[in-house]
Amino acid sequence: MVTTQVIQNCLEELKSITKVDLAVVDVEGVLIAKNSDRFEIVSERVTEFAMSAADSQVLMGCQYLKIYDDGDPIYVLICGDTSEEYMIGKVAVSNIQNLIVAYKERFDRNNFFQNLILDNLLLVDIYNRAKKLHIEIEKPRIVMLLEIQSGKESYAMEYLRGMYTPNTGDYVTAVDEKSIIVIKQMESLTDYEAVEETANMTVSIMNTEAMINVKLAYGTIVSELKEVSKSYKEAKMALDVGKIFYAEKDVIAYGTLGIGRLIYQLPVNLCQMFIEEIFDEGVPNEMDDETLITINTFLDNNLNVSETARQLYVHRNTLLYRLEKLEKLTGLDIRIFDDALTLKIALMVVNYMRYLEKTEY
Repeated sequence: MVTTQVIQNCLEELKSITKVDLAVVDVEGVLIAKNSDRFEIVSERVTEFAMSAADSQVLMGCQYLKIYDDGDPIYVLICGDTSEEYMIGKVAVSNIQNLIVAYKERFDRNNFFQNLILDNLLLVDIYNRAKKLHIEIEKPRIVMLLEIQSGKESYAMEYLRGMYTPNTGDYVTAVDEKSIIVIKQMESLTDYEAVEETANMTVSIMNTEAMINVKLAYGTIVSELKEVSKSYKEAKMALDVGKIFYAEKDVIAYGTLGIGRLIYQLPVNLCQMFIEEIFDEGVPNEMDDETLITINTFLDNNLNVSETARQLYVHRNTLLYRLEKLEKLTGLDIRIFDDALTLKIALMVVNYMRYLEKTEY
């Protein structure tokens, strides 16, 4: 339902333009909004008028006009009884009724998309409700899921609704208090370059202009409305996987999760067995930052000792010493491709298991 503040703003804007005094009450005579203290409101007379068949009526030197919602009066607008004031009153009634329709449609669409992404709708319901809400069915869409800084969810929601509007086929909603969902309409099923650009732009704007820290994940582009829930589930998985394996990234794409997606879907007992096979004496204690940076830089440079040493600003022999020290600790020589791959996967599995341990508490 349209808020009292929106109605108040409407009356004040009309007053600034026309200088006409207006007030809105509900059908029981309770004041909703006003731009003047001119009118004396008598509840009994308002209720009598609301129950009558007339759309407008002059009472106590004031003009009363009904404001309808689906054919039923829900508000009464009060203005002066001159012809000029009456016409402005009619304009106000029309504006408020249009606001009611717009807010109801927004709420209905919000409810529709919430149920859609949670798979709470039958296929026939999807098509019927989409037609009623004027939502195109066969349009490429993608779901972007944003994890919002605690305490700023409402502000972030309004900010995103200003960026993504139904006029462009985009919709913003939420299914919990921690994240916001953007359902974005695309030009084609393969335009992932535009998706990545939009995602990075959104994170940048939210961080710099809205001053809200966010992480964003997105699924794959789907061809029909009924598949939006699939893109949402992919985005949700991407956000979870990103927290575990790619914590340094603010934007995570489902299509680029790589081996992280595979590990995320493995049963815990299989992960435990794998770790025990790799590390005979148990999982090594937390590696220091220097060791982890050395491993990651070495792997990023395709096991190239010279390039890794250059990027780490260390002597080649220093790097070799670190690698030999790592071999004694883990039993793996990451200068050999198979050992490097094994250690990479093992460290990701360890991170995954530790993440599961934290979420249990």
